[in-house]
Amino acid sequence: MILILFSTIFIIPVLMGWGKLMENIFGVLFQGITGKMLLGILGISLIWTVLCFFVPLNIYAEIPVILVGLFYFFKDTLYRSFYFFSKKDTFLIGGLSFVILLAGSYYPYILDHFGYYIPTIKWLTEYGIIKGISNLDFILGQMSIWHIFQAGFSNFSDPFLRINSVLLIVYALYGIEKKNWIHLCFLPVLLLFSQSPSPDLPVIIFSLIILNEIIAGNKNIVLLFAFSVFVFAIKPTMMWLPLLTFLYGIFIVKSKLITSVFGFLLLFLFFFKNIWTFGYPVFPVAIGDLGLPWKPNPEVLKISSQYAIQKTYDMQYSYEEIQKFSAFDHIKNWLFLEGIKSKINILFIAGLIFFSVFTWIKKRKLITLLCISLLIKSIFVLAFSAQYRFFIDVFFVILFVLLYDHLNRKKSIIIFSVLSLFLISLLSFPALIQHYLPSFRPGSFIAGFEEKQIYKPGTYEYDQFDSFQTGNLKFNVSKDYPYNFDTPLPAISASYIFDDVKTGIFPQLSDKNDIRKGFIWKKMTPHEKAEAENVINTIKNIDQ
Repeated sequence: MILILFSTIFIIPVLMGWGKLMENIFGVLFQGITGKMLLGILGISLIWTVLCFFVPLNIYAEIPVILVGLFYFFKDTLYRSFYFFSKKDTFLIGGLSFVILLAGSYYPYILDHFGYYIPTIKWLTEYGIIKGISNLDFILGQMSIWHIFQAGFSNFSDPFLRINSVLLIVYALYGIEKKNWIHLCFLPVLLLFSQSPSPDLPVIIFSLIILNEIIAGNKNIVLLFAFSVFVFAIKPTMMWLPLLTFLYGIFIVKSKLITSVFGFLLLFLFFFKNIWTFGYPVFPVAIGDLGLPWKPNPEVLKISSQYAIQKTYDMQYSYEEIQKFSAFDHIKNWLFLEGIKSKINILFIAGLIFFSVFTWIKKRKLITLLCISLLIKSIFVLAFSAQYRFFIDVFFVILFVLLYDHLNRKKSIIIFSVLSLFLISLLSFPALIQHYLPSFRPGSFIAGFEEKQIYKPGTYEYDQFDSFQTGNLKFNVSKDYPYNFDTPLPAISASYIFDDVKTGIFPQLSDKNDIRKGFIWKKMTPHEKAEAENVINTIKNIDQ
């Protein structure tokens, strides 16, 4: 907790300093200290995204950004902004921050933390963005901008990767600063994302803030749309937010199309990043084929697509079984999966229906535009891969609109206190989740509370791996563990090795002498196939 607190005290002034610099260039997103923090996040993320095409995001990339941020923070005496909080608000900020820091100190338990988040950050800090890296380990083709932001701060400011805890404190400050107390009610649920740099947390928080600004009548379409595109770039399933902001600008603010140029430039950067790492504009969808030599093998894309379809049904059916479903079976089997996923899916559909009826009754233009945006997003998600993690934001948005005018400070603090106590209890005594929600798989990976968390947040170490070579690629594979969070680079997950060998291909360096030149896939020669088979046999023998 104490070390996360130090990171927070250090990073927030940097964000504010960069936010002030961004305001000098692009104008004000919204008034207040959190407006500067959000612009600071946007500015730093864009700088590091461009920079990591050329250099790794190591301490030499981090220190100049820190110095610039601190320079503007003290030069413009931004610290004085905190004096405007009343004594009551200051005590509330302290209480909220304590709960957030406590929750953030627990061990990470989201499996993507070990298989996707940390490996991505390791690549960014050691090499930067690598062309065609999806050929090495498919999931790395995502390279979320949020992980770029986290990677930049991971060398010195936030070595324990708790940037999400810092963001939660920023979100708490926003709710208090704007006197929109409903935001405090969402904090306890969001505590579940505080231990890992999960992109789900920032997109939920940013979307609620932007939606709040739109409802409040903020007419700065240039920055609202740009920030909405930034949210989309973090996680493309948030497509409803830039769509809503765009429609809001056209039909309510009556702004000109030219005001969206900044946002479209961000969109271009997002597409370019994906094309560089994955070969197509939007990961993991193979649409927009430019014929690039580093795009993934079609069979690998096919395996990924089949896996996504199976994930839609929580891996409870084989791909072959799903292919035999009738249209009615697709709907019925998705709604009535075994376990908690069924309840979430039913609640999602019921929520959309209820919100559509609510929109029809209210007949307010803004709510209508929001409903249309959410429905379009939901159609895309249902069509590609209807996993609950892709539409969880819809629940927050619907609750936000429905409860917007009905929660005051006192009610919100009570709700926050009760829910936080419940969530901290679950994190401290994970057996409760495992007993009452056995179908909630991440619950089985929650470790509980340890006294050392008071000083240092919980982190795992493994550092057991085997080294192999196939063709010109020397690589490492975690020993007797499916994820490479603590494996030296270049590392490949065993599951992707199996898929590649099954397909008859294997990743290779574009230039055997320079890993930064990127990766391609190549059909294996008989000798390379023998090398790959040896790798698989070794992995299987270790697992047994």
